[in-house]
Amino acid sequence: MTGERFRIMLRMEIKPGLEPEFERVWREVGDSVTGHPANLGQWLSRSADENGIYYIVSDWVDEPLFRQFETSDRHLEHRKKLHPYRSGGSMTTMHVVAHLPGGASR
Repeated sequence: MTGERFRIMLRMEIKPGLEPEFERVWREVGDSVTGHPANLGQWLSRSADENGIYYIVSDWVDEPLFRQFETSDRHLEHRKKLHPYRSGGSMTTMHVVAHLPGGASR
């Protein structure tokens, strides 16, 4: 469906001891994603419950534009820089259908 915000959530399992370096490199290469004109923002979160587990959430204008980015040389270079830190992970895609702002954002 075109027109809905498209969200990507990556679960990254980082090799023990490499977490600080992973976070540093993620910040350094993040503009290869956020600099794309169809990207609406990206967040890196570290699990409070599981050691070495990170979640990357990235919002896009729509799915077709994300898919175009996903196969680009720009994205492949970005992935190469983060791959040495990973021991596993997964990707979930979704369409954002509603947003309710919280009390702190009003």
